[in-house]
Amino acid sequence: MSLRWKFWLITLGTVLAVASTLALGRWQLSRAAQKEALQASIGAQATLSPLDGSALILRAGQAAELQRRVTLRGHWLAAHTVFLDNRQMNSKPGLYVVTPLQLEGSPAVVLVQRGWVARNFIDRTSLPRIDTPSGVVEIQGRIVPPPSKLYELGGPEMGRIRQNLDMTRFSAELGVPLLPVSVQQMGAASEGLLREWPQVATGVATHYGYAFQWFALSALIAILYVWFQIVRRFFSFRRA
Repeated sequence: MSLRWKFWLITLGTVLAVASTLALGRWQLSRAAQKEALQASIGAQATLSPLDGSALILRAGQAAELQRRVTLRGHWLAAHTVFLDNRQMNSKPGLYVVTPLQLEGSPAVVLVQRGWVARNFIDRTSLPRIDTPSGVVEIQGRIVPPPSKLYELGGPEMGRIRQNLDMTRFSAELGVPLLPVSVQQMGAASEGLLREWPQVATGVATHYGYAFQWFALSALIAILYVWFQIVRRFFSFRRA
């Protein structure tokens, strides 16, 4: 292959590499902008007045209401309390406690993530002691997606202690439809439960870090091309 053809092939490869890395860097910046918009939306939701049970029923399917505060009254369906295993709070492994709440004056039921409790690691079948008040209760919380799912082996689990909770199957267990969202109960520790929930992480800094890496790689490719294909060739011709 002649030197001229080699030069143009290297030039084409460099242009494609620079264009690709620049595009990837811009894509990471666009993802960061989307996450910042989400973060701003979450912050704005926290400033709105809390929804009551009736408003929650009407708006439960709207993604824009996520993270909005709620004040709910209803009855705990204590017999259907489920403990989600391998959940952490303050870097300690334990159980998330979720209990359906039937809203006052309505057949609607919402799944409430009530808090975290330590697990008995000696007897893993032992249920922790928590208090579930009877009668009408009032809770403060925020609208969140259903409990996140962890990796599990085998089919869907049953029983009080589970790795994950499938909303559709759990609704069938209850015999009543669940609202398509969950509520994360807020407030001080009570009823044997801790409620120091982790803050929602949008990962904006990660996208900016990846963008910097792609732009740096693009700049490095351009600098190497200029040095080896232009600067060194120029001095080689001068010496010749």
